Amino acid sequence: MKDTLVSEYRKIVTTRTWWVLLIVMVGYMAFLGAMMAFAFTFEGAEVTGTSGGPVMVDDAGVATAVYTLPASLGYALPLLVGLLSVTSEFRHRTLTPTLLAQPDRNRFVVAKLAASVPMGLLYGVLGTLATVAAGAAAFAFTDAPNLLGDGEIQGVIARTALALTVWCVVGVGLGFAMPNQVVAIVVVLAFTQFVEPIARLVLGLNDATAPIGKFLPGAAGEAISGGSFYSATGAGSLLGPAAGAAVLVGYALLLALLGRFTTLRRDIT
Repeated sequence: MKDTLVSEYRKIVTTRTWWVLLIVMVGYMAFLGAMMAFAFTFEGAEVTGTSGGPVMVDDAGVATAVYTLPASLGYALPLLVGLLSVTSEFRHRTLTPTLLAQPDRNRFVVAKLAASVPMGLLYGVLGTLATVAAGAAAFAFTDAPNLLGDGEIQGVIARTALALTVWCVVGVGLGFAMPNQVVAIVVVLAFTQFVEPIARLVLGLNDATAPIGKFLPGAAGEAISGGSFYSATGAGSLLGPAAGAAVLVGYALLLALLGRFTTLRRDIT
């Protein structure tokens, strides 16, 4: 099992994809962190809620909304890294020698999932630090408190990095369930950027359906952080951090099991 795990990890780090996407993520999150922090705190700024009216957000709420931006808006990148680690095996036809070296497909799936954890952690830490650093700089420019010495805010920052780690594992599960790389990438981008945000907005319009939105993948990732840009603007409440983690990990395991008993049940040639 150890050899398989090392092999799967090396497959990820010996390609250029992971560090190209990492650079993109760090730059993107730094930009968003600075822009959002400035937008929330410059003189005369006000936060507009989903109902169209202003929302009163205290200093802790503003800091949370900014520092959790990776979990709210940046999770597609670690998700894609996990996804590509699996779909590339099918696209480049390396899956056959992989399974010849490790014929136990259950171990292969577990190794893929486990190998994505350190990569997801790297994305989580660097993406979150980039957001926090840029956001704190913008807060200093507008004379707003950054609250980096607050224990609760420190917990929010740490859990945001954890949320991105889990998203990378979800990407691996999705790769097994949807091995066609082009289709999978289109689905990820469409779901994360359009389908889920619209679904959460629509579900939130009715009290009976509003709780369903808490269990969507993006909302679960935000729940791990303990807050989000969306919840700060009145777009609905979130689950607790532990419940959010359980839901998102559940998605990863469910997708991996689906792929194990569909994609990997067939003969691979």
